[in-house]
Amino acid sequence: MTALRDMRLGEILVQHGDVHEEQVTEALELQRIRPKRIGEILMDLGYVEEDHVLKALSVQFDIPFEPEIKGQINTALTVKVPLNFIREYQMVPFRQDGEAFLVAVNDPVNLLPLDDLRLLLGGEVVPILCRQGDIQAVIDGYFDQQGENAADMIDSIVLTDGVVGEIQTLDATDSERDLLDLANEAPIIKLINLLISGAVKERASDIHVEPFEREVRVRYRIDGVLYEKLTVPKSQQAAIISRVKIMANLNIAEHRLPQDGRIKIRLSGKEIDIRVSVIPIAHGERVVMRILEKGTFLFGLEELGMDPHDYHLVDRLIKSSHGILLVTGPTGSGKSTTLYAALQRVNSPDQNIITVEDPIEYQMPGIGQIQVRPKIGLTFAAGLRSILRQDPDIILVGEVRDLETADMAIQASLTGHLVFSTLHTNDSAGAITRLVNMGIEPFLVSSSTIAIMAQRLVRRICDYCKEAYEPDIESLVELGIPRQEAAGKVVYRGRGCDRCQGRGYFGRTGIFELLVMTPHIQDLTLKGVDSNVIKREAKKEHMRTLREDGASKVFQGVSTIEEVLRVTRDDLIDEVTD
Repeated sequence: MTALRDMRLGEILVQHGDVHEEQVTEALELQRIRPKRIGEILMDLGYVEEDHVLKALSVQFDIPFEPEIKGQINTALTVKVPLNFIREYQMVPFRQDGEAFLVAVNDPVNLLPLDDLRLLLGGEVVPILCRQGDIQAVIDGYFDQQGENAADMIDSIVLTDGVVGEIQTLDATDSERDLLDLANEAPIIKLINLLISGAVKERASDIHVEPFEREVRVRYRIDGVLYEKLTVPKSQQAAIISRVKIMANLNIAEHRLPQDGRIKIRLSGKEIDIRVSVIPIAHGERVVMRILEKGTFLFGLEELGMDPHDYHLVDRLIKSSHGILLVTGPTGSGKSTTLYAALQRVNSPDQNIITVEDPIEYQMPGIGQIQVRPKIGLTFAAGLRSILRQDPDIILVGEVRDLETADMAIQASLTGHLVFSTLHTNDSAGAITRLVNMGIEPFLVSSSTIAIMAQRLVRRICDYCKEAYEPDIESLVELGIPRQEAAGKVVYRGRGCDRCQGRGYFGRTGIFELLVMTPHIQDLTLKGVDSNVIKREAKKEHMRTLREDGASKVFQGVSTIEEVLRVTRDDLIDEVTD
C-alpha cells in the first residue's frame, strides 16, 4: 500500500486496472491545453468513473472513501456550518462517530479549512472522500430542509393591491446575492427565487412564464423538451412579471412593447447569467428566461459525442491555415457549443482569434469577442469588416444571415484566414445550396469551404435506470436498418428513476453529419447540382448521415430509437423524397 501512495494518480489507476497507460498519456497531453486535473480529464474522456478516481485518491492521500452518504446525513450537523463555508470549500459534516465528526470532502488537496470546522463543531474532524454530487445535494437541499418549493409558495402567498407597488421599491442589487441567502425575503421574491433555483437544480435551459385567460403556466425546458412545472393563479401574474422585470432592469411600466434584459445571480456559489425576453400577448406579457451557467460551456471537442473518425477529421480541419468551416442545424442544436469547443482547441498565444456574435453567450479568455448591435449599425458584416483590419488568424462569425456577411466571410477565407460560422439548414449538403441561393457564385463556395457539419442534440439514456430490450422491427426499419438485419437487435431505454425524475433521460449528446469538400464534391458544386445529389455522392464517399450517426448511438446504448427519430425527421423526409 505504501508503494502505491508514492505513485501519481494516473499510475495508481493503471495499477488498479481502471485505465490503460495509453489513456493516461492521452489525458496528460490534453492537460497541456486544458487546465484540469488528470482525474477530471480522464472522467471527461469517459475512461473512468468518479468512483475510480476517488478510490485512487483514497490510496494516494490515505483518506477513506465512502461511496454512499445519502442515508447518513445528519441535518442537525449541517446547519451548524454556514452555507457559505460549505459552498466555498465543498465540505459537509454528515455524521458523528464517537467524539469525532465525519466530514465529506471531494478535494483531498485542500484540507486546511478542516481546522475551521474543528472550531465550528467543537470536536475532532475526520475527512471522508465522497462524490461531488452527494456534497452538492446537501447544498441544494437547504431549501428542501425548509419544506418549501415553488408550488407550496403559491398556496401561501396572499396578494393585495399594494404588492406590486412594494416590488417596485425593492433594491435591484439583490440579484447579485446568492439565491440561497434570500430565503427570508418577501413571498413573491422568494417564489421567483425558487423557480430559478429549481430550474437550475433540474438542469433546465429555459423557464417559460405563459399567461392565459384564467391562469399562468410555468414550464421548464429540460434536455431540449418542455415540461409543465406548475400553474400560478391569474391574480399573481402582474407581481411575477414585475419582479422579473426589476431583476432584469427592464421598464415595469411598459406593457405594449417587447423587452430584452439580463439577470446576473449567484446560486450555490456558481455565477449564472439569465437572458430575459418579455413580449406582449393576448392575456398579458410572456416571459422566457434562458439560463446560462458560466463554465458549463467548456466542453472539449472530444466530449461532444462525435464518432472517432469524424472527431479526428474535425480536429485536423480546424487546424487548417485558411478556409470556411460551417456548422448547420436549427436553433438549439448545439452549434455554438461546437464552435466554442473548436476555438478552445485552437486557442493559443500564437493565434489571434476574434469573434463577432449575437449575443456573446460565454466569455472566452484570450479571444476578442464583438457583440453585434444592429441599432447602431454594428451588424455581422460591419463587425467582420472591422475584424479584418485587426490582423486575425481565426475568425468566428456567429451566423451567416445575408449575402453581405457570406461574401465577406468567403473573401476572408480566400485571403488566408480560417473562418468558423453557422448556417440554418437541415443538413450539410443543404448549406451549399443555401449559399448559392444567397447569391454566392458556386466557384467561390467550392474554393473557400473546407467542410460543413450538420448536427442535432439527442437526449442521453439515464445510466441509473438503463435497460435493454428487443424493439419491434418496424421501428428499426424507420431508423434505417434493413429489414433483413433488424430481427434480434437489442437496444436500450430508461425505465425512469429518482435521478432522472422519471423521464428515462439525463443530459444530451450530439449526432453529427460531416461533409468534407473533396474534389468530387467541389466539382458537383461548380455544376450547381441539387443538394440531394451532393448528399448521395457524399455518402458514396463514406459520409455518415445524421440518421446513421443517431442509429449508431442507439445501438451503443447512448440514446433511444424514439429520440433519434424525433430529431431527424427532416433527414428521414429527405431520404424519402430523394
